[in-house]
Amino acid sequence: MSDTILELKDARLALDGNTGPVEILNGIDLSIAKGESVGLTGPSGSGKSSLLMLMGGLERATSGSVTALGHDLSKLSEDALARFRRGNMGVVFQSFHLIPTMTALENVAMPLEIAGVERPFERAAAELDAVGLAHRLEHYPSQMSGGEQQRVALARAVAPRPAILLADEPTGNLDSATGETIIELLFGLQEKHGATLVLVTHAPELAARCDRIVELRDGEVVGDHIATDAPA
Repeated sequence: MSDTILELKDARLALDGNTGPVEILNGIDLSIAKGESVGLTGPSGSGKSSLLMLMGGLERATSGSVTALGHDLSKLSEDALARFRRGNMGVVFQSFHLIPTMTALENVAMPLEIAGVERPFERAAAELDAVGLAHRLEHYPSQMSGGEQQRVALARAVAPRPAILLADEPTGNLDSATGETIIELLFGLQEKHGATLVLVTHAPELAARCDRIVELRDGEVVGDHIATDAPA
């Protein structure tokens, strides 16, 4: 895993607040290798989700650089950035973000159709089958449990075969048993497709399953080490 797939150099993020700019990330230097799994940890407000958003091009760095697959995301136009994300990144959020008027199959197939993938509904059905939802293809989000909705979101994220998979507290809205199922699927799909995984979590036991743990505090990296439970 020597190839760097994500790299941040002195990346800073400031957002407008009521009394002026608020510094969210303060000079992040971080490299992530191809195929690696990285757990982002730290207390609430430490900047974990903001860092993930920078990596995914969903927020733009105020200064510094964010490079993904050799592309400086700050230099891409909004349209180019959207195309880049569509072809190279899958994002799983805590709140699912499914389209309520679409079935599970349609939710997964839609980004594939936009990307011009051949037979998008066939691939979408296969990905839903891979997360145990072959019997839920025609169900709408309101007809599914939280765990099932997160499985749909996970299938949608991995269906385009992204090189980078970003997950922001993917078990935050789920009970522990359902959350464990989602995590098993997440790591299994990462391994199956050879994706690089960056996972935001408050759970130490979940972070320990990654290859590496990066700890944030007050918008800065304060720890970066190999996870003790990572596979040898």
